[in-house]
Amino acid sequence: MDTSRRIFLQSMAGLAVMSGVSAIIVQPAIAESAGPDPVHFTEDTLAQAQRAVAEITPGSKSPNGWSINTAANSGGSVWTRPVPGTAFGVDVALADAEVILIHVIRRFHYEIDTLRPGEVIGFKNPDTVKGYELNHASGTAIDIRPDQYPPGVHGGFYQHELAVVRDILAECKDIVKWGGDFTVPDEAHFEIAVPPTDSRLREFADQVRGWNSTPGVGAGVIQVV
Repeated sequence: MDTSRRIFLQSMAGLAVMSGVSAIIVQPAIAESAGPDPVHFTEDTLAQAQRAVAEITPGSKSPNGWSINTAANSGGSVWTRPVPGTAFGVDVALADAEVILIHVIRRFHYEIDTLRPGEVIGFKNPDTVKGYELNHASGTAIDIRPDQYPPGVHGGFYQHELAVVRDILAECKDIVKWGGDFTVPDEAHFEIAVPPTDSRLREFADQVRGWNSTPGVGAGVIQVV
């Protein structure tokens, strides 16, 4: 755990609050090391991948309304995508879901604790999951440190960490749901909460894309007023 960076961010935030002044702490921009080499998608190959989903799992939908895949990186809609600023990628649905889920991961990475390879799980084989976890099979859910935040256990986050989680959810405007709010909590779990036809999905994904291309905004920027 990168304790020095975490302590620095927390102490700077605390000083800003106590002094009553605004502070902005900027982490490296999205152009920094993006981890594993990404698969390059043109508009044509993206469209082909989206059409291929029907051939992989005809008619099968996850609980949130997305097409289920049987495997990642196999011609469907779920591929390993890099998480900028980290040394790893995650298996998620291409396009808007990818943009939003990676935004959640990056905020956790910068504002709660440094994430390392193997600590974020995306796609899961549909034969191994059921219930809300089937959203993993469509590439529209992630688990962040599932070993540290196991299902059924409540209170895994410190108050300042929980505040960041709540801020992420508020920023995502009900497009992302957190497992910590489930009747049986699963605090590692984050999922897209709307179907692909929901117009809010594209609107928020485009907003995140704008942040990613603008220095000083988006994931990695902590603002305390």
